[in-house]
Amino acid sequence: MENIQQRFGRRVRDLRQRRGWTQEELGEKAGKHWTYIGGIERGTRNPTIVVAEAIAIALDVPVADLFREGGA
Repeated sequence: MENIQQRFGRRVRDLRQRRGWTQEELGEKAGKHWTYIGGIERGTRNPTIVVAEAIAIALDVPVADLFREGGA
């Protein structure tokens, strides 16, 4: 069973890939290093709500969308 970090990371990866962005591009837009984005996507990082907000802004989605399972 996936934990919340893994589910969150999978969702970030999905949204990033739908935009055709690399981890480096998302990191640049969110003000985070690409290796940190990679750790989030793998579920090995435990991002703060501030980081979640920066990622959501970069992806142009509400923060709540980062916690949605599957779908658009």
